[in-house]
Order: sequence, then C-alpha cells, then structure tokens
Amino acid sequence: MARKLTLDQLRTMMRTCAGADEDVDLDGEIGGRPFTDLGYDSLAVLEIQKVIQLEFGIELPDDSLEEMTTPDSTVAYVNERLLQAA
Repeated sequence: MARKLTLDQLRTMMRTCAGADEDVDLDGEIGGRPFTDLGYDSLAVLEIQKVIQLEFGIELPDDSLEEMTTPDSTVAYVNERLLQAA
C-alpha cells in the first residue's frame, strides 16, 4: 500500500518547520485556509515542501508551490504525486 500524506502529518511538519502563530489553532479547521492566513509565508511553505520531499522520497517541482496554497490542496497534490510515483 502506498504511503499517503495526511492533514495531521502536515500539521506536524508545519509546526516543525516554522512553528505556529499563537493566534492560529492548527488543530482546528485549517484545511481550506490559505497558508498566508495561517501565518506561513512562501519561505515557510518551501521548507515544508523540502520536508515532504525528504520524508516521502518524491520530487516536487519548483512550481508545485502554486498548487500548494492551503493544507488541503497540499495533501491532495502530494498524494497525487505519490500515486504517480508508485
């Protein structure tokens, strides 16, 4: 069975890579909120992208950040790439 990225795994990566804005509850409903609304700038999302690549052993192209604008879109995008790589 192929590995999949879950929203909970992404939450952990978000906390590890860039911490958490104390005004944002990462355990709440964050899936559809843009990373910028959650306090994560493009550099923080790039760091999350690097962690995903290392953890899952896949390449994410530079333009993948355009697809990875919310936690939900990131999970969907990464899982699609994992399916393609399987």
